[in-house]
Amino acid sequence: MLQVLDTIAATRAAIAESRLRGSIGFVPTMGALHEGHASLIQCARRECDTVVASIFVNPLQFDRPDDLERYPRSLEADLELCRRDGIHLVFAPRVSEMYPRPMEMAVDVGRLADHLCGRYRPGHFKGVATVVLKLLEIVRPDVAYFGEKDAQQLAVVRRLVTDFNVPVRIAGVPTVREADGLALSSRNQRLSTDERQLAPCLYAALKRAAVSVEKGASNVSEITRDAATAIPADDRLRLEYLELVDPEDFQPVTRVTGPVVAAGALWVGNTRLIDNVRGTPRKSA
Repeated sequence: MLQVLDTIAATRAAIAESRLRGSIGFVPTMGALHEGHASLIQCARRECDTVVASIFVNPLQFDRPDDLERYPRSLEADLELCRRDGIHLVFAPRVSEMYPRPMEMAVDVGRLADHLCGRYRPGHFKGVATVVLKLLEIVRPDVAYFGEKDAQQLAVVRRLVTDFNVPVRIAGVPTVREADGLALSSRNQRLSTDERQLAPCLYAALKRAAVSVEKGASNVSEITRDAATAIPADDRLRLEYLELVDPEDFQPVTRVTGPVVAAGALWVGNTRLIDNVRGTPRKSA
């Protein structure tokens, strides 16, 4: 039976009992759950004895108040998905529980947040790293599961647990996509019917970049310029960035000499979508 708790003390107590029966898997979310989240849950179920999810829209990681206000919230539907997929415990705190007073301290994420989303969303990854550290301390899981769609976030979290010696394994789970390639995202709900038809062009552009890399192209400017041609000329579309970065430190590369991440952010109407595709040069025979 699913337990739903909203306080840190009760959550810690319940998890302490579960820990006596085996390993703890943790799926942190901001709600508006979809099949991408379900894939995280399913991985946790396969690997761990008890699976805990959190549902918390973290205000610290929003750089715009209107984005925080518009973020979809659907707790009852989220809990139904958790029941369906066999979650044992959901931690769904109020903001006042997580932040009973203004935070005086936060995590400095360093150069991992200098580029891509970090450049366009000041303070975002500082807020992500801070809340993830808090959640890991509350839950203390053996394994925590994050989607590879948010590749920069995943890199930040991995560096966070390494630098702060947090005893948890961070598991990256492959992106779940619609048939036309669009990565599943809670933000997809905001797209109109016409915008939804345009949205897969981001994946098409990133895939084009990855294929160029795999075929041996190495000039980054040429690769990204060619990839961007997959974005139609449409007033409803605005490409925020399309870059090739190192998969470890997420710094831009000037020339492709090994594996890279092609990452992009695209505004479709008033909705900002992100995605990424890995590309690895083929070894010559």
